[in-house]
Amino acid sequence: MAKMTIQQKLAILSDAAKYDASCSSSGGAKRSSRDGSGLGSTTGSGICHAYAPDGRCISLLKILMTNVCIFDCAYCINRRSSNVQRARFTVDEVVWLTTEFYRRNYIEGLFLSSGIIKSSDYTMEEMVRIVEKLRMDGFRGYVHLKTIPDASPELIERAGLCADRLSINIEMPTDAGLHSYAPEKDATGIRKAMAKVRTTREDRSDPSHTGRRRKGYAPAGQSTQMIVGADGSSDADVLGNATRLYGAYDLKRVYYSAFSPIPDASEVLPLKDPPLLREHRLYQADWLLRFYGFTLHEVVPQGGDGLLDLDVDPKLAWALVNRDRFPVDVNAAPKDMLLRVPGFGTKIVDRILAARRHSALSLEDVRRMGGRTKAAMPFVIARGHVPGRVLDSADLRDRFVKPKQLELF
Repeated sequence: MAKMTIQQKLAILSDAAKYDASCSSSGGAKRSSRDGSGLGSTTGSGICHAYAPDGRCISLLKILMTNVCIFDCAYCINRRSSNVQRARFTVDEVVWLTTEFYRRNYIEGLFLSSGIIKSSDYTMEEMVRIVEKLRMDGFRGYVHLKTIPDASPELIERAGLCADRLSINIEMPTDAGLHSYAPEKDATGIRKAMAKVRTTREDRSDPSHTGRRRKGYAPAGQSTQMIVGADGSSDADVLGNATRLYGAYDLKRVYYSAFSPIPDASEVLPLKDPPLLREHRLYQADWLLRFYGFTLHEVVPQGGDGLLDLDVDPKLAWALVNRDRFPVDVNAAPKDMLLRVPGFGTKIVDRILAARRHSALSLEDVRRMGGRTKAAMPFVIARGHVPGRVLDSADLRDRFVKPKQLELF
């Protein structure tokens, strides 16, 4: 077999990394380089090529160290029984690639994951060596490191001391799903590893006994990913697990990855992949749970099939079911009710609260602030606007549902 060039390895291992969605640089610690020798100093947020809150585009080199793996997870293209071309970077090759990509202004950071080779500890040791060597060479860019749950605690601690964010993927929404599709992985062990990251971060956030601040540990926190649609889990199962993970392990993000057909797929996988719109609705529901004061049972009502409405967003779905709570007055309603108005985001609500102190607001005023007044109109009262009996209309939901395109035969 001919020896691969580094470019050939890059083509294989960057393509293999695309199936991992849990990649974000939000919350990275700012590093200064007073002597001007540091590389890639950056802050902000981004997923490979994404935009930071200040409008900057953050680019991360997203690769696997190797797509060789001793595990045989059914949903993974890199499982040991998969018939894919294999490749492996050395430690020095990843360090060289990352540095050279930065020098050419292609990236501002690194997202590094890997298949499991030989053992979890061996693989984790190699990945940690990559990041430690980058730091010793002066690289100050953002680093997101995938962590192997059953690696030794010492290796996971070293990982958090040199990486900005650690991610430990829970993989499936339920323990039963993980056991069915990845029997070599242990859901309890994954949660223990996540708990260890949380407690280590908390311990290192406290000053030492001498009063000196300790070196930061995974300053951008930890994240995880769940694959949606590979098993029979409902949206209630997915969001219920996410809620527990946020609370128990202080996660920064749970990423939802809609199962998509992969080359050389396992026969145990479903024949049909879920609509990508389901993934989008899960992210919208996640936002409502984290930032809008909704409970799980409000977002996914009990008693049904446990699935989110694909035709309308979760907030609008709740508002249509709870029409007796509306209309609300934009000039008098408390913040928690304004956050439940369709078309109003958190920033818009803050602007409304600030502006209404000085004068009564009209819908046009709200529109200029950035509110989606077309969605909000049936649910609010404003200066010069009263929705009348529109909330009693039987076809109100239909007004928000986009007509489906007719299939051509």
